[in-house]
Amino acid sequence: MRVETGHRIRVHYTGKLTDGSVFDSSTGKDPLEFVVGAGQMIPGFDTGVVGMKIGEERTLTLPPEEAYGFRDEEMVFSFPRSMLPKGYTPVVGEMLRMTSCDGSPMRVTIRKIEGEQILLDANHFLAGESLIFTVKLVEIMTQ
Repeated sequence: MRVETGHRIRVHYTGKLTDGSVFDSSTGKDPLEFVVGAGQMIPGFDTGVVGMKIGEERTLTLPPEEAYGFRDEEMVFSFPRSMLPKGYTPVVGEMLRMTSCDGSPMRVTIRKIEGEQILLDANHFLAGESLIFTVKLVEIMTQ
């Protein structure tokens, strides 16, 4: 049996940047479980597992458009320090959860602190990066 769109599968994976640094892995954890083609994964990972059979290992090299997209400088914005919770000390590189103007949750990264203004980046931290995944199919589950 080979993976098809709509199958619920379990995989072990390691994700690396092109410089070889690991940004995520299921090593030492339960396998990642998802439904192929349901939009639960980044596009290149979702399509990259189609056709695999149990026990097979595959390397997926994903350009930004098949991963987290390209960086969008319009998603970098200044935020008044006074709007942060009292007693909180911001740190460059820290990730925060915020609510967007339309009420949806979003994650931002503190890029710079200049006096009373904080520069926040709402791009995914892997936006603009090519990603390399080593994926091993552990199980194809019946639905």
